Amino acid sequence: MELFTAGLISLEDARAKMLAQITPLADSEAVAITAAAGRITAEAVVSPLDVPPFANSAMDGYALRTEDFANKQPLSVAGKAFAGAPFTGEWPAGSCIRIMTGAPIPAGAAAVVMQEQTESLEDGVRILADVTAGQNIRLAGEDIRQGASVLAAGVKLGAAELPLLASLGIRQIRVLRKLRVAVFSTGDELQPVGEPLAAGQIYDTNRFAVRLMLETLGCEVIDLGIIKDQPEALRAAFLQADAQADVVISSGGVSVGEADYTKQMLEELGEIGFWKLAMKPGKPFAFGRLANSWFCGLPGNPVSAAVTFYQLVQPLLARLTGQQADALPPRMRARASGVLKKSPGRLDFQRGIFSRNADGDLQVISTGHQGSHVFSSFSQANCFIVLERERGTVQPGEWVEIEPFNALLGG
Repeated sequence: MELFTAGLISLEDARAKMLAQITPLADSEAVAITAAAGRITAEAVVSPLDVPPFANSAMDGYALRTEDFANKQPLSVAGKAFAGAPFTGEWPAGSCIRIMTGAPIPAGAAAVVMQEQTESLEDGVRILADVTAGQNIRLAGEDIRQGASVLAAGVKLGAAELPLLASLGIRQIRVLRKLRVAVFSTGDELQPVGEPLAAGQIYDTNRFAVRLMLETLGCEVIDLGIIKDQPEALRAAFLQADAQADVVISSGGVSVGEADYTKQMLEELGEIGFWKLAMKPGKPFAFGRLANSWFCGLPGNPVSAAVTFYQLVQPLLARLTGQQADALPPRMRARASGVLKKSPGRLDFQRGIFSRNADGDLQVISTGHQGSHVFSSFSQANCFIVLERERGTVQPGEWVEIEPFNALLGG
C-alpha cells in the first residue's frame, strides 16, 4: 500500500506530506540541567519563584524615602546596602542609604538616585536631580512571575535557555528521550573510511557525514555499517534497523540500477510514501514507513545525500521531537555576482558564498562546479542558492534566493 503518489513531486509537497504524518514522540526522562544541552523540553517549564526574587537597585547610588525627594539640604548616610548584604539598621528621618547595584531595597525606600546625580559633602550627600518614585528600582517579579511559563514544550535547550533555568534554581528538567536513528550504506563498491581501496572501490563518506549530522542534532546513532547489494543482506539490515530505531536512514540503492534493491525491500516490508523529487541534487530520495519506524533513503552521490538530509530528514527529525522552531533557516534575497548555470525543470540547490558588498547589500557567488559528487563545495560554501524549478541560467546582477547554512553544515 502507498501512502500517496509515488511520482515526481516538488520538494515543498514532499516535505509537507511527510511532516503531516509525523507524530512527536511522547517518551521523556528527567535529566540534570548540566547534562541537558541540545535536549528538547517534554513539557512547559514554569518558574518556581519571582525574578528578581526581591526589589533591588538597578544602580549604584542612594536610596531615598518619598519625603526626601525634594530635599535640597544634605542628607546624612545612615548605612550601606550591598548585593548579598542588605541594610538592616535604623534609618533616621532626613537620611539616605548608600546602595549598590543588585542590593535589596531597604524597607520604606521609594527611589534610588544614581551616584552621578549626587554631590558628596562632609556631612552627607546632596541630591542634584529631580527624583521620581520608583526610579532605578527593579521590582520583585518584574522579569518573571512565580508560576509563569518560561519555556514551552518542544524547545531545544542551549546557551540561552539553560542559564535561565539555572537562575530559577531548577536543577532537573523533563526532556524527550533521544531519537534512535539507524544508518547503513549499500553498495559493493564502498569501503570503510581509512581502509585501503581496491580497484573500483570508493570510501563510504555518506554514512560518515550522516552520522556527524545526526550527532549534531542530538540523536542516538545505531550504525549498521555497509550492506552488500544482496536482497538477503538488505532485508536483514532493514529488519534489524526497524526493530531498534525510530528512524532508519540508508544511503545509496534508491535509483533504478539493476542492483538497487532498496525499493523492493521497502515495498516488501513497509509502505512507500514517495520516491522521486523534482529537485537537484537529490532526485532519488525515498520516504516510507516500516513496521516500527520511518524510513528515509538518501541518494548515493555525496552532495545529493547531504542536500536531501538537510532539506527533508532534518525537519522530519525536528517534528518527531516536537520542536517548535523551524529546522531550516529563513531565506533571503541576494544579487548573483556571476553566472549561475541551470536548466528549467527542477528546483536547484547550488552551493554558494554570500557576503555584503561595499553598499551593505547581500551578494552571492557560486563555489564552482556543482556536480553531485563534488562534496568539497560544502567546505567552501556558507549557503544554498535556491533556484526555482522553472528558472533557467541566472545572469550577474539578477536577484536570487539564498538559504544560509545552519549549524548542521557549519553555519
